[in-house]
Amino acid sequence: MKRRNFLASIAAFSLFGSEAWAAKKQTSSTAKAKTTKPKTASAKPKPGRTQFRNTPAAQDYRPRAPVAHTADDPVTEAPPQGTSASRLPPVKAAEPPEDWRAYEITTTVSLKPSKGLIKLWLPLPLNQDTLFQRTLSHSWSGTPDSASMRRLPDGNLEIFHAEWLNVNEPTLQIKTTVSTADRHFDVTKRTVAPEREDILRRNLRASQLIPNDGLAHQLGERIVGRIKDPVAQAKAVYDWVVDNTIYDTSLPGCGSGDVRRQLNEGQYGGRSADINGLFVAICRAIGIPARSVYGLRVGPSRLFRNLGLTSDDATRGHHVRAEFYIPGYGWIPVDPSDVRRAISLEVLSDRDSKLQALRKVLFGVWEMNWVAFNVGSDVALPGKVGTLPFVLLPQLSTLEGSRNGTDAEGFRYNIKTRQVAEG
Repeated sequence: MKRRNFLASIAAFSLFGSEAWAAKKQTSSTAKAKTTKPKTASAKPKPGRTQFRNTPAAQDYRPRAPVAHTADDPVTEAPPQGTSASRLPPVKAAEPPEDWRAYEITTTVSLKPSKGLIKLWLPLPLNQDTLFQRTLSHSWSGTPDSASMRRLPDGNLEIFHAEWLNVNEPTLQIKTTVSTADRHFDVTKRTVAPEREDILRRNLRASQLIPNDGLAHQLGERIVGRIKDPVAQAKAVYDWVVDNTIYDTSLPGCGSGDVRRQLNEGQYGGRSADINGLFVAICRAIGIPARSVYGLRVGPSRLFRNLGLTSDDATRGHHVRAEFYIPGYGWIPVDPSDVRRAISLEVLSDRDSKLQALRKVLFGVWEMNWVAFNVGSDVALPGKVGTLPFVLLPQLSTLEGSRNGTDAEGFRYNIKTRQVAEG
């Protein structure tokens, strides 16, 4: 059943049920009026019981349990009864996509000679195959004294680590071939086994730049209000982020990802790490596991020109997306940042029909002209002191200090992509 038909049938069923209930209630009230004696105006309330009049003002003060969960009381542990997390459609076998396309990603790094040890870290695409992405091969060449691929202990990130010592021309080139397929969320299908509890807990916790309490929780409660269904709650958060953030093209890279600053200042927006990080923070604060997914645009977009590459140069194509978890449905993809990017770069009004269509698509769909690299946060790189909030750009360390891919001083790199035949 197509999603729109499914939603239409639900709406029709709800309307039918409402009319039937109204008719039944009217019949019951008429019968009761004929058999019940009218009450006198002097009737007094029973002692010890608070009486509420059926008015909007009185209803505002009725005691009620909070609807929103918290990071300490997540929706995965106590889903509201009758919602998408507790009343689930039948489990069906996952259907692998049929339309795959392969991309070759070539990263070339040229460094200035430096006294002492030079260290370089390059993030690699996801090391585990998924229903929407498969890493097919890696190869490298260059002049490092030592080089290896390292997988961090939690499995969130795989990195290529190279070192040079007193080398006249420090160079490196890495080629990776990745196959991708468009990713879709279907509300009528339950196809995913439960996620590991340690992964869910990790994606409810706060990180250096993404809080899960305080202002984030207050904002989340205000956004979801009385909405109980977890999918509808996440959709409300998505809509709020789209409506209340600004995409800032003047910021370098994907932005800083500093959600704490956004919440403290009350000014929301930035680039993809900032906007989608805000979505992640609010979801975590109301008890919905969520995470940022760091990756790279590798091809043109069929949706909007500015949501993909316009040439084979992907050096500035880094982009962060997001996903949230609902029991039975698994990780659901979203990208509110690209909605704001389309508004900013395509010069669209918020009421433009194309924008409204894109807004609906990017809740539940990833166009896979993009390759996911990792979901790591607060990352400790091997051989590097301290932690980084996230790793997406190349990282360099010399005696002169540390730099990343946005700092061109002594650090030149470029990324080229091309579509190739799989296999």
